Amino acid sequence: MRAQDEAAIVACIPGLRRYARGLLGGTDLADDLVQDTLERAWARFSFWQQRSDVRAWMFGIMHNRFVDVLRARRSRPEDVANDALPEVAVRPRQTDGLELRDLDRLLQRLPAEQREVLLLIVTEDLTYRQVADALAIPIGTVMSRLSRARDRLRKDLQEPGVPFAADARLQRVK
Repeated sequence: MRAQDEAAIVACIPGLRRYARGLLGGTDLADDLVQDTLERAWARFSFWQQRSDVRAWMFGIMHNRFVDVLRARRSRPEDVANDALPEVAVRPRQTDGLELRDLDRLLQRLPAEQREVLLLIVTEDLTYRQVADALAIPIGTVMSRLSRARDRLRKDLQEPGVPFAADARLQRVK
């Protein structure tokens, strides 16, 4: 493996971590997913086709591993009840942390297929073609899933019961 190839894989790590945390919510599970992805990439680097984007290839490996994790969870229902939210770093304003938590909850309510596409496009700034290659789906499916994910988030954010709504304010009660 050439030094520039190693550097390209290492450069993907921050994006892989963001994507894994968005998919799984928890930092421990996300870090495990990133570790598995990196191990598989190093072990199978000779299979990488030099004509494709290494980032899309890495996200494809992570996607496949994520699907494996989902299947394993379904076969062990006692592990599915993990409702723990990820720890949110303390921000200067308390409402920022609450809004981030609420947004994470809304993201977790999206179907996995929609959440994957949304996170890859929005947080990782991948093109539709790169996402299609990474997830092994047609570009039209990427666009459809992204549209449905955005519509669902928009709808959920406008519901009166969601505290993340833009006009939600804390009130002092005496």
